[in-house]
Amino acid sequence: MTDSPQRPLRVLAAMSGGVDSAVAAARAAEAGHEVTGVHLALSANPQSFRTGARGCCTVEDSRDARRAADVIGIPFYVWDLADRFKEDVVDDFVAEYEAGRTPNPCLRCNEKIKFAALLDKALALGFDAVCTGHYAKVIVREDGSRELHRASDMAKDQSYVLGVLDDRQLAHALFPLGDTVTTKDEIRAEAARRGLAVAKKPDSHDICFIADGDTQGFLAKRLGKAEGDIVDESGAKVGTHEGAYGFTIGQRKGLRIGTPAPDGKPRYVLDISPVNNTVTVGPAAALDVTALTAIKPRWCGTAPAGPGAYTAQLRAHGDETPVTAELVDGTLHVTFAEPVRGVAPGQAVVLYDGTRVVGSATIAATVRATEPAATT
Repeated sequence: MTDSPQRPLRVLAAMSGGVDSAVAAARAAEAGHEVTGVHLALSANPQSFRTGARGCCTVEDSRDARRAADVIGIPFYVWDLADRFKEDVVDDFVAEYEAGRTPNPCLRCNEKIKFAALLDKALALGFDAVCTGHYAKVIVREDGSRELHRASDMAKDQSYVLGVLDDRQLAHALFPLGDTVTTKDEIRAEAARRGLAVAKKPDSHDICFIADGDTQGFLAKRLGKAEGDIVDESGAKVGTHEGAYGFTIGQRKGLRIGTPAPDGKPRYVLDISPVNNTVTVGPAAALDVTALTAIKPRWCGTAPAGPGAYTAQLRAHGDETPVTAELVDGTLHVTFAEPVRGVAPGQAVVLYDGTRVVGSATIAATVRATEPAATT
């Protein structure tokens, strides 16, 4: 197998205004590709500026991307995809939380924006590929098929958020940073050597469209307060909340429970019910999950035939865990070799075969290791 195609391509480089995407565009140009930079204007209020390492898609980011493109010596444009981003990412994010699920907006953005709306427009304009600053690798097999693999540097691997890409999208994806076995400081040093002013710019973190990091406040503004009960496993009321949408499975902090647990140990969110606006809490052991079902599978290649042994990753910076998985009538059934905690509906489960990304699906339901304790 070989890395992504070496022949010169017409490449559209998505430049966020950060150091990774700038270095990726520079490497693509240095490799001999005909590169054009594009910044995606995704914010409904582009006049707002990032706060430290939070936020993105601002006027500041657009200017940083333009300056980087000028230094690299490539054409640069700004494309307004704010309406599409709001519909496919932001509105979806709010709706998922309202339904008691925990979405990953980065996966949705890669699926719907960077490798759908952006890619479709790029192909219509005659480009061969979209280039991003993600740390992942596309491997081309001898038969011409493509595989998505983890980055060479596992510490920076971002293949989890790319697990939604299908064959067609992989055929037009370029990740120049995937083979980099270096620290982030060395990437910044490379940017400085290239004269890119973003070399010292802080990375963005958390959810890009929630610049202050207050997810609960963001949701409250859109969904309003909705007071409800916090109950224990027996159904006894132990507190109140101002909106079930503000909680996630496995959450410990911010529960504001006045009644101590009988065993004196911390309690965690076990279940979120939007139907009756109730949040159920209990001990950490009750979070153990032995299996799950997931819907809307997307495969980075051929769908698995029959049950198979894989490893699974359940969050962007989570560990791998051994599983067996089988696709039955369009639903993915996953069984864990050992119980795992903090698994929430709405999250993505991404399957791996070694370093190869097999595909991903959205978690619909989980099977707990223990049933709630009976009460008398």
